[in-house]
Amino acid sequence: MPQVGCYAERCERARGRASPRYAASLALVEPEAQRYYLVDVTPDITRQIDLIEEPGFRARAGERRPFDGIFLTHAHIGHYAGLAVLGREGLGMAPTPTYCTAAMADFLRTNGPWDLMVREGRLDLRPTEPGRWHRVDDRLEARALLVPHRPEYSDTVGWMFRGPTATVLYLPDIDSWERWELDVEDVVASVDVALVDASFYSAEEVPGRDIRDIPHPLVPSSMDRLQGRVDRGARVVFTHLNNTNPALFEDSAEAAEIRRRGFEVATEGMRIPL
Repeated sequence: MPQVGCYAERCERARGRASPRYAASLALVEPEAQRYYLVDVTPDITRQIDLIEEPGFRARAGERRPFDGIFLTHAHIGHYAGLAVLGREGLGMAPTPTYCTAAMADFLRTNGPWDLMVREGRLDLRPTEPGRWHRVDDRLEARALLVPHRPEYSDTVGWMFRGPTATVLYLPDIDSWERWELDVEDVVASVDVALVDASFYSAEEVPGRDIRDIPHPLVPSSMDRLQGRVDRGARVVFTHLNNTNPALFEDSAEAAEIRRRGFEVATEGMRIPL
């Protein structure tokens, strides 16, 4: 935010903000062990990683080895296109374990410019079987969950991350809760914090486009579905808001309604202890 080519009031307002709004991504930080993982590599990565203020991370970035691993959800540009600036023409990143599905690994291996990063060893592809927990290091486990989402280039997963004291779900994209083979209420109940898709608040946000071509669960319907869990103490945080979503602005009626119902909207720099 602002979106390319958008000069509507909401985008101009975003341009005037002191702090930018970036595409959805997570950093997993283990400061004592000085281990750092990136979840999705957005087109905003050049400035986005400045949010990782750990001195150890910045020293490692200067040595071209910023991350101990990268986790990818799928092959839509907001989630992996930032890899381009990590390659030879940019950072020149050292070999880095890259966790994704087999389909996503095939996409990176067989399409440029990503295939060069694979051949040079910068992307050390680690195809990960969805549904199973995988030990990443002595303090972190990860589990990929397949979700239904437009499969133009790859399949799509959400990621669950389990640390010593808490588990978080990161699920930025899904076509529909109804089409998912898992029950989202049960999944949310199994974690301490769930960050979930909130691309659109209403179907009227994208005039001139058929929202059926870009399906996502609308925020009010997600709240209706998960309200019982939130009322019983679940923490649900909305992420991946499109630039058209009025809930991006804290003073909007939509953001106020989200707060009133006990849900949250993710913010840049939000920290979730694991």
